[in-house]
Amino acid sequence: MQLELSAEDAAFREEMRTFFTTKVPQEIRDAVAARRELTKEQIVESQRILNDHGLAVPNWPTEWGGQDWSPLKRHIWHEELQRACVPLPLAFNASMVGPVIAAFGSQELKQRFLPKTASLEIWWSQGFSEPDAGSDLASLRTTAVRDGDEFVVNGQKTWTTLGQYGDWIFCLVRTDPEAKKQRGISFLLVDMTSPGVTVRPIELIDGGHEVNEVWFEDVRVPAENLVGELNAGWDYAKFLLGNERVGVAPVGATKRVLAQAKEYAGDQLADPLVAARFAELENELLALELTALRVVADSADGKPHPASSVLKLKGTELQQAVSELVVDLAGPGSLASGAGDASDLAEWQRRATPVYLNLRKASIYGGSNEIQRQIIARTILGL
Repeated sequence: MQLELSAEDAAFREEMRTFFTTKVPQEIRDAVAARRELTKEQIVESQRILNDHGLAVPNWPTEWGGQDWSPLKRHIWHEELQRACVPLPLAFNASMVGPVIAAFGSQELKQRFLPKTASLEIWWSQGFSEPDAGSDLASLRTTAVRDGDEFVVNGQKTWTTLGQYGDWIFCLVRTDPEAKKQRGISFLLVDMTSPGVTVRPIELIDGGHEVNEVWFEDVRVPAENLVGELNAGWDYAKFLLGNERVGVAPVGATKRVLAQAKEYAGDQLADPLVAARFAELENELLALELTALRVVADSADGKPHPASSVLKLKGTELQQAVSELVVDLAGPGSLASGAGDASDLAEWQRRATPVYLNLRKASIYGGSNEIQRQIIARTILGL
């Protein structure tokens, strides 16, 4: 099955393709294509280029930098961004806290934070998961106690991705310890330079420093940094996570890596079993793409479609499957993950295993895939 675009949408696709391939520095795009870890500076530079041209946060309200595009145009933007190896706008800013502030924040919070969030003048971190509150997020224990015009925050967050770069962190905190778990949670914005905030690195299995634990010890936060209503944070978190799950089905990026893998395969494509793996993955990616279009088109009033859990589940499974295929194609070369540029092995072979190991997390973040199956069973299948 092939998707046929109207003349208008085809012209829009060409416009996006030309922009992404000519305006974003080739050095940054090459790093994405090689699946290298980007620097903070590269991520910021790329997003500011997009933002300067109104292309960083198209899903936001137009008054705050969004675009009044059709769901299909937003899909094309997302697809062409990935096809061109342009870094996606930082998810914590563009897909998570930005939409929450735009939907539920006061006018003062919107004016204060949204422009700098779109331009990445503020780098946001996500303070949701805790050591005993991951998939069961409502069990979180970080507290925020009201003291006059401030909240006093104590507790710990973990798996804070890129928290070493964070300027601010949006946190779920318990503000009513007597209420039922979900009903006593609020959504609070915390300056990470505040006294009492400590960020500690967690080294991952691939050897990288991507995630962190964040400690709060008597951190004083102005009450005006509360988003929305007190004890209504769980509703805002569900809104945020629904948007996140739509975004963690990187169809374009996975298709691009699979196309690269075909080039890496070379003579191995003559093996029927290898060819069959490619065919199966290509078919499943097409099905996922059609599902993504349906989810975007059927989302209403800013509320993601329940099938966003399907995107999260299948999208991350396919990401992992493609990374495993690349490892298999690399063969013994995949063991040389510690080799430097002086190695005789191609960079894709040296990167195959670190990428594979790093993507083990994909089926956990944004709500583990086991939890997504429960959501699908309850909200879609009615079981």
